[in-house]
Formats: sequence, structure tokens, C-alpha cells
Amino acid sequence: MAQALYRKYRPKELSSLLGHQANVDVLKNAAKLNKIGQAYLFYGPRGTGKTTTARLVAKLLNCEKRKADPEFRKVGEPCNQCSACLEVDNNNSLDVVEIDAASNRGIDEIRNLKEGARTAPARGGYKIYIIDEAHMLTGAAFNALLKTIEEPPAHAVFILATTEFEKVPATITSRTQRFLFKKISKINIIEKISRIAKEEKIKIDDSAIEVIAAAADGSLRDAESLLEQISSLSERITVDLAEEVVGRASAKKVQMLAELLLKGNASDSLRFIKDIEEEGLNLNQVVKDLIRYLEKSLAISLNTSLEENFSSELTTEEISAMKKLVVVADTKKFIATIKGLIRAYSEMRYSPFVSVPLNVFVIENSF
Repeated sequence: MAQALYRKYRPKELSSLLGHQANVDVLKNAAKLNKIGQAYLFYGPRGTGKTTTARLVAKLLNCEKRKADPEFRKVGEPCNQCSACLEVDNNNSLDVVEIDAASNRGIDEIRNLKEGARTAPARGGYKIYIIDEAHMLTGAAFNALLKTIEEPPAHAVFILATTEFEKVPATITSRTQRFLFKKISKINIIEKISRIAKEEKIKIDDSAIEVIAAAADGSLRDAESLLEQISSLSERITVDLAEEVVGRASAKKVQMLAELLLKGNASDSLRFIKDIEEEGLNLNQVVKDLIRYLEKSLAISLNTSLEENFSSELTTEEISAMKKLVVVADTKKFIATIKGLIRAYSEMRYSPFVSVPLNVFVIENSF
């Protein structure tokens, strides 16, 4: 069975992590100084590298070359060649225990974990416990874990990963080093997907990559899974195929609709919306993307220095199109269109006739 792309291209060293430079710097410096902590909490949206980073920390702790070579230790990375590193990569290390707290959330599981933590590592210097979806643990389970995290055995390291930081008790968070994993920028996702497509010899249009990156919404794992899914459908991934699978319009389509609305061209706008519906695209998502597109275009028109701020979210072509868009209408028209779309979007979410509120707005906007 072929290995999933998100597993095949999982980073093997800290420097390969995308979009988390501050976290990388802290962990690399800790590794260089041999001061890796015993309790961490990694939190943030799904697919942003929390579990991957936890495994990298596990490799750093038991890497045989780091222990034997003080000069190599100054690099702050695992060697990825020793048996300890390879075992973590292959998910068969006896000293790295991964627990899914969504299905192992009770006090009995945590008691078993505590018993296991007391025993010496099988072969490395440390036993590492990675507790995924940690927020799913019960209150009693958190209480049972509390003392162990506060005063762990010298050879035990605990890494909690969660998508819902606010559900983790303060008594736990205060005893850990906390690292926020933000959504990965669209530009970084585009770069990684392009690189994977080249490695895998997948023929894909640039605009299709943009659609996949936008649909992933900051989750690199989602983008890699989408690429794998769509690549199984055709020898070449076109923008139309990508849109059909993910149900999301390309930036080019959003830009075209934005221009029609700002010009007050009701006839062509209604035809465009009808075409989008017939293509099976998610109309609610299209309007949501449209609002964000117009908001960024307006912001750039009022303050050109914001181009740099948007450079991680938008491609050079998208920013160029936005700058051209601002000559189509004045600021008042932009604001009126954005407000009207927000109202239409609110109505669309609860209407059995999804396109009606949008079409009504289009007609009103033309007068």
C-alpha cells in the first residue's frame, strides 16, 4: 500500500517545519544547550505540525549521534541516521508512546501511563509520551496526570497536543512550556504542494494549487491529502477539476465576480452566479471568499504598505489584480458592496434558497 503524502513528506528536522520559525528557534536552542524540557503543550489548528514537532523532540532526546558528538549537538537537529531516529520515523520506537486522548480519555488510561513512566527506557535515554487531542481527557484523568507532569521521573518527557487550548485546565498549562502553532500561510502551502507535485511527477496547474491551498485553510496536512485525492482522478489536475472536488472557486473567479459587482453589472453578475451554482461550487464559501477579497482590496487601496502584510496570504498575481480592481469603483462603492455581501451571506446561511439573498443583493446593488 502506498504511503500517504502527508506521512511521506513529514518534516524530519526542525528547520523543515513551515510557518513556525519562533517555535523552531526556541526548540533548536534548547537542543543545542541540552536543555529540552520535560513537559510541553503544543496547541493550534489541525494539520499545522503539532504532532510532527512532538516526534522531532522525541528524536532530539534519544538521537545517538547527539549524545556521542558534542559538536553535532550544536546543530540542534536530530541526525536522522541512527537507529533511535529511524525508529521514531518508522513509528516503532519502544521509548515513544503516542496516546490518542479522544479514545483513551479516562483515569484508568492515565494511571497506566503513570505506571509505565516509572519504568526505565527500553534503549534510549528518555521515554517520551505524546498525548494527542489532550483536551479530550476527563477531569479525573487530568487530575491524575497533574502530579506526574509537575514532578516527572528524570527519564520521562510529556508532550500534550491539542486543537482546543481553552479546554485544557490551567493547572496543566501552567506546568508546561506552551507553543502556539498558527495556521500555515497560503504561500507556504503553495510552495510545499508545488514541491511535492514535482517530486511525485504530478501534473498540476498553478491555479489548481492555489485552489487546494485556499481550501486547506492553513492546514498543510489537509492540502497534502487533497492533492493526493485529486491526483488519483486524472493525469493532470486542472483548476476546474480542483474546484469540482473541493467545492471552492479559484481566486481568478472571485476576482472576476468582484469586478462585476463593483461595476454594478447585474446581468453578467447573475449569469456568473448561476454558472458557479451549476458547477457545484459552495456558494456560501464563494461569498465568504468574495468579502475577504474585497476587504483586502480596499485595505490595499487605502494603505499600499499593507501589501507586505498580505504577502503571506496572497500571491503576487492576486495582489496585482487587487490593485487594478480599486480603479473600478470608489471607496463608498467598495464599502456598500462589502456590507451588502455580509448581509446576503448572513441570510444565505439560514435560507432554504441559498442563491436568492445573493441574487437580490446583486439586483439592488445595480441601482
